[in-house]
Parts: sequence; C-alpha cells; structure tokens
Amino acid sequence: MSDLPNVVPAHLQRPDPQRLRPLEPATHPPRLLLLYGSLRDRSYSRFLALEAQRLLEAFGAEARLYHADGLPLPDGAPSDHPKVAELRERAAWAEGMVWCSPERHGAMSAVMKAQIDWIPLALGGVRPTQGKTLAVMQVSGGSQSFNAVNQLRVLGRWMRMLTIPNQSSVPKAFREFDEAGRMKASPLYDRVVDVTEELVKFTLLTRDVAPYLVDRYSERKESAEKLSRRVNQGAL
Repeated sequence: MSDLPNVVPAHLQRPDPQRLRPLEPATHPPRLLLLYGSLRDRSYSRFLALEAQRLLEAFGAEARLYHADGLPLPDGAPSDHPKVAELRERAAWAEGMVWCSPERHGAMSAVMKAQIDWIPLALGGVRPTQGKTLAVMQVSGGSQSFNAVNQLRVLGRWMRMLTIPNQSSVPKAFREFDEAGRMKASPLYDRVVDVTEELVKFTLLTRDVAPYLVDRYSERKESAEKLSRRVNQGAL
C-alpha cells in the first residue's frame, strides 16, 4: 500500500470471486419493467414494447408495461401524484428494464425522458435503478438511426444501470407492424428476440450479486466519513 498514498486502506477491497457466486440464488422469475415513449393511439414504440413484453414472458420473466398517460411533467406535480407513485413503485419492484423510445428531432421523445426523470437516483436510502439491467430500443419514421438508443445508454449509465450490449433500432416503423400492431417477421424482429433473450440472461446473471457489483470504494469511504462525523459530533 506504500505505492498508493492517496488510498484509505480500510476501504480498499480486493474483488472476491466468491461473492460473485450467490449461495442461494433467487428462484422467482426475473422482474422486468418496460417503458415506452409515446402517447399516440397508434404508437409504434408501444407496439415494440408489447412485442418485447411477450418475448420476455416467453423467456420466463415477469414483465410489466408502464403507461405514461397522465404522468405530469417532472417537477410539475408532487412526488405522491398517483402516476409518479406508480412509476416509482414499479421501478423499485423491477430487477431490470426495457426503455423504448421513438426518435423525434434526432433525439428520444419528451415522454420517454419525463419517465426517466421522475425516477430518482436515490429515494431515501434506496437507489431504484442502481445495479439493475437495462435494454434499449427505438423506432423511427425514416431510415435507421441510433440517436435515441445512444442517448438512452447515456442515461442508463447515469442511473447506474447495467446496460446490455445488444439493442434494437426499427427504421420506417410504419412498415414493420400490421394493422393489429403486431411486428412482422423480419431480421428486425429477430433482433428484438435477441435483445429480450440477452436481457433475461443478464438479469439472471447479475440480480443476486448486483449490490456487490456496484459497491464502490469512493462510496464506502464517504459513508465511513459521514458516520464518523455523526458519531463524533458534539451535543446539539
């Protein structure tokens, strides 16, 4: 440790392979929450999220779709607003998520961003998204683009989520869904199958050890310093 003078030895922990092997793995189905970014009656992002939900359930997951109808703008209502409370409850319940947005003006939709903004980084002593898995998808009206999924990846990292490598981008979405809103057979559909399969696998792989995976030196050090100040403070 003499070569690391800026490190507090008590909080520097060598990664332990045994802690990455849970003694009692969870046996319940993976719990996955799907968010989509449009309120239109014929919403292709909702259609794509519904296809993902069906596939996730086929892969053995419990998948719930959140509908943002009635969700107020961030900071436009108290946090106990029913739609906000529902979103936060489902985010806390989930072990992983799917974020599916239309691309508008080269970016994710406002509806999509509003949902993410209502999920706080911390809620009391709980971080609703930290260490949970994430898959990102988008639909667009024109040629294939990856602007929205790239932005969603940035947000996933900011929310401290484990974003899987695969993703789905569906160009000219109006051609890819039938009148009933079901996605047609194509290589684009096959990619959605790939994404959902991968999400379930990564969720099963990480959910039992997620707290250890995201346990950080800087936060252990900070927590110890806060505890020391609290314990050693004078009478108020």
